[in-house]
Amino acid sequence: MLKSYFGIEKNPFSIDNVTLLDYQQDIYDILRVHSQQGGFCLLMGDPGTGKSVIKEAIKQQADKNMVVVSVSRTLHTYQNTIKILCQAFNIDFQGDSFKCEKRLIEEAINLNRKGKMLVIIIDDAHLMDIETLRKLRLMFEDFPKNHNVILVAQEEIMHVLNLRVNEDIRSRLTYSTTTKKLTNDDIKQFIMNQLDLVQLGHNIFSEEAINLIARSADGILRKVRNLALSCMLEAVRSQQKNVDLAMVNAVLIQPHWRVQHDIQTKTI
Repeated sequence: MLKSYFGIEKNPFSIDNVTLLDYQQDIYDILRVHSQQGGFCLLMGDPGTGKSVIKEAIKQQADKNMVVVSVSRTLHTYQNTIKILCQAFNIDFQGDSFKCEKRLIEEAINLNRKGKMLVIIIDDAHLMDIETLRKLRLMFEDFPKNHNVILVAQEEIMHVLNLRVNEDIRSRLTYSTTTKKLTNDDIKQFIMNQLDLVQLGHNIFSEEAINLIARSADGILRKVRNLALSCMLEAVRSQQKNVDLAMVNAVLIQPHWRVQHDIQTKTI
């Protein structure tokens, strides 16, 4: 609907259209370096702070020398997780864990011989059973050194990894970072970047509308995306080509936004 109404070829504020902010680009560049040297990395952050944006950038910007495998179903036993990895690598997943591990290691070595880097992204790693993570870590030890395992998780994972019994996992981390909340300038830049990607003018959003979006999003990237997208849909409903303050307010009176506002007001 937005594409036909605004006369554009791509949907605005889509996770598939990624332009990284400066600090996100820095994280991305570091993760790429660890992929070349061999890494075990941890990308943490509160929900909606941009972890998925960086993950999608790694997948979308992978060149012919990089193979990216992403696993998001982390509430499984070790055997099922291994089979999910086999499926992601497009190799046979029949048999027990040992046979699947053997095929995964052989495929990793085969990719290495072809000169390819391997990036394995495990999403929602904080939900994974620690014993499953430990067994995966042991298997990855047999992978060639030009691969990177990236755990994407909420910060609570550090409470588990900091336990002495899990030192064998934490001590192998080569890089860890936490995605931060956006500043108002970051939010404005993000909105402008998204408009540029779909070739829409910056005046689609009034300055007052952008300022209200920034104040209401509490620095959470996902909230910025959802709020900006809802405002554009409100513009379509109102048969207008610009998003003004009234449209943002029309979105913010919806219950799921009001509950957030009421909680913040009571806290203050």
